[in-house]
Amino acid sequence: MKRVLIGGKHSRDMASAAKVAVVSRPPFDEVVIGVRGQGVRMLLGGWRKMMSTASEPSSKVAMPEKESSGGVAEKKEDKGEVMVSNYWGISRPKITREDGTEWPWNCFMPWETYRADLSIDLHKHHVPTTFLDKVAYRTVKLLRIPTDIFFRRRYGCRAMMLETVAAVPGMVGGMLLHLRSLRKFEQSGGWIKALLEEAENERMHLMTMVELVQPKWYERLLVLTVQGVFFNAFFVLYLLSPKLAHRVVGYLEEEAIHSYTEYLKDIDSGTIVNVPAPAIAIDYWRLPKDATLKDVITVIRADEAHHRDVNHFASDIHFQGKELKEAPAPIGYH
Repeated sequence: MKRVLIGGKHSRDMASAAKVAVVSRPPFDEVVIGVRGQGVRMLLGGWRKMMSTASEPSSKVAMPEKESSGGVAEKKEDKGEVMVSNYWGISRPKITREDGTEWPWNCFMPWETYRADLSIDLHKHHVPTTFLDKVAYRTVKLLRIPTDIFFRRRYGCRAMMLETVAAVPGMVGGMLLHLRSLRKFEQSGGWIKALLEEAENERMHLMTMVELVQPKWYERLLVLTVQGVFFNAFFVLYLLSPKLAHRVVGYLEEEAIHSYTEYLKDIDSGTIVNVPAPAIAIDYWRLPKDATLKDVITVIRADEAHHRDVNHFASDIHFQGKELKEAPAPIGYH
């Protein structure tokens, strides 16, 4: 009987201690375990709430909503802008223009802007001599036929389509040269950067044209189709023959020069209204504040002439039996 009485008292003491332990235990939702701390915290927090409710039915435990210090981003809307708290301490410094106004663009920085070289020869042409040259030339001429049929003289939409294609070769070439450099433990002679610069420059052409020409749904669908086909075709072509791939791009740029020249003729004749230049173009090419569409097309055409020369030059290097790394790359040409 004595053992039973002592045991019962001991059980009641243990139950009371357990009750106190449940109430006074630190909140589990502040416990973080490794990378999966948030998931563990939620599980234990739910268990603590259940046990506290069972022991004290009349009391409610407030569950503080905190973000763990494990780098989880917290987003909130403040006057239409999404604010992201950055645990890693990475933030963009405040950037201003020369006149002190805030830099409005995230897609490029002030040190990436430039003034186009308008003195470049627009009439240069690589006369096809070898078999591969003729293949490249005829291929580009054939590709121009469906473009002429679909767009006719709608040069704004035509330019938008051209830029979605023109931005692919530089990215493909730069990517493959990058992977080759990693595989063979060799430098690229600056050609990776040169080709990626070309791709970025062409992309900025597209960003500008989208501001000028609001593409319709079927034009967007056409862009998706053409880009998907062209990317894969050019990827295989560059793997098989880089000299042919660069020659094709050189001839594509010659066609782009022709198209932009016709665009300028329609602007001069009044067929296309010479509207004010978009703000993104004024900042990217450092154009005057009163720049117009004609100024934008003029600098884009100059860029295309540079791309023409660079790709024909790259193809010539391969035709001479050398690798691109053996010749200095024209970095920063735009």
